[in-house]
Amino acid sequence: MEEIALVPASLPEVDMAAFPASNWVRASVVQASTIYGDTPATIAKAEKLIAAAATLGSQLVVFPEAFVGGYPRGSTFGTAVGYRSSQGREEFRRYHSCAIDVPGPEVDLLAAAAAKFRVNLVMGVIERSGGTLYCSILFFDSQGVFLGKHRKCVPTAAERLIFGYGDGSTLPVYKTELGRVGGLVCWENRMPLLRTALYAKGVEFYCAPTADSREAWQATIRHIAVEGGCFVLSCNQFCRRRDYPPSPDYTFAGFAEEASPDEVVCAGGSAIISPSGDILAGPHYEGEAVLSADLADVGEIIRTKFEFDVVGHYSRPEVLSLTINEKQYVPVTFVPDEKRADYKLGEAGSPMLP
Repeated sequence: MEEIALVPASLPEVDMAAFPASNWVRASVVQASTIYGDTPATIAKAEKLIAAAATLGSQLVVFPEAFVGGYPRGSTFGTAVGYRSSQGREEFRRYHSCAIDVPGPEVDLLAAAAAKFRVNLVMGVIERSGGTLYCSILFFDSQGVFLGKHRKCVPTAAERLIFGYGDGSTLPVYKTELGRVGGLVCWENRMPLLRTALYAKGVEFYCAPTADSREAWQATIRHIAVEGGCFVLSCNQFCRRRDYPPSPDYTFAGFAEEASPDEVVCAGGSAIISPSGDILAGPHYEGEAVLSADLADVGEIIRTKFEFDVVGHYSRPEVLSLTINEKQYVPVTFVPDEKRADYKLGEAGSPMLP
């Protein structure tokens, strides 16, 4: 594991008396790589990074997309149109084994870390549900309570080979002691209607875990901050080729020739943005880091809405409106026959008959 930089190395002391407790937040975004293929080690690394953020006094800590479970950058999973290889199926099996159940033991460990360091925690994970994987965000409060999750609604491009689609039942914005916290994953943040759902729920701390390290991503998150009148906390992994298994166990596509172990395959670009679009921290492209910023005047949220409130006075519902379907959809529903004495439900709600 590379040495983690604390950016800035030391934050100035804040005169707490100058701000009401409800108007002062110190936040961190973590830019670090998964320990790919080793979920227990990744959870342990996450706890160390949470501890590092806590030493800076952070109250809200956000991790990248797919930090737990890993983002399979460069992998084709042995596919082409009309073709899947046996090696690709085995690679998916291994990847599936690194995902986590929600709820589950890894969720409990993350909750314990949030409680131990008294931080509100937002964690990108690969969630396992039966044979299907979801790219999800988990939310925890500073008491270690698991608040819930968001499943990525639309996986991007080749991600659709390995991730399922979330539905409207996991579009939460949670009320915490800091304010309202919510988030979307990576290019979901480019979907105007999905963003509007969070704005309508009053999101104040908009978390945007991502796998996009391109410069254009900075324009996206700054626009969201101004459009939504909210703080945006965006974080990405910083990865070198050596952070993934070597060839031939892991074929890294997207390069003209095999990347060297030290070659950067994801440069990060994590950043924290104010509701006015000002850059409070980052973007950082120089390695693994914990970036922190004082969101010392949460009243800025209301001041920006004086001029532009996208779901308030700057909306025209008689001309343009949005309906959000928050219903949970399941592929199979069992209707029990309660008259049968020998009928009972299994752990997953499926019928069990003698």
